[in-house]
Amino acid sequence: MRIIAGEHRGRVLSAVGKGDAGAHLRPTTDRVRESLFSMLAGGRFGDPFDETRVLDLFAGTGALGLEALSRGAAQVTFVDDGRRAQKLIRANIALLREEARSRLIARDATKLPDNDGAGYDLVFLDPPYGKALGEKTLAVARARGWIAPEALVVWEEHAAQAAPEGFAALDSRRFGETHITFLRSKG
Repeated sequence: MRIIAGEHRGRVLSAVGKGDAGAHLRPTTDRVRESLFSMLAGGRFGDPFDETRVLDLFAGTGALGLEALSRGAAQVTFVDDGRRAQKLIRANIALLREEARSRLIARDATKLPDNDGAGYDLVFLDPPYGKALGEKTLAVARARGWIAPEALVVWEEHAAQAAPEGFAALDSRRFGETHITFLRSKG
């Protein structure tokens, strides 16, 4: 795994191997991340990275959030309750020397506390496939103030996802076994 573009372009991240099924780690491949970020940067969604606050739910290795930082995001909050994932996220943040612009919340993403700050404008949601955690997580994050009005949500799942209540579907694309649904939070 490596950072595709931006300030940290080409930097290799800590290896997770072929994934960790027990920890539900299945890193998004470089090819899928490159396609995803090309779509995001293509202008259709505005400029989703310029000084944006990013929330990376079920962060795994942190690759999605770190790619956003490399491309100009102001700050990323990573959320994951897995010990292996937390170790990888911390290692990758340190590798890129992004401690000042990163925050790790060691918590189940479906049980977020109330957010006492501003909501996040770009949200990555990459739950374990087939466990129906995505919709529940979005409902909790929205209700507790983590998702800003008009936020862009990028939801990675094994199959296409319908827009849950409070969100509008913008697009849906398949990249191999990964299906990405783009949503907009309704004010």
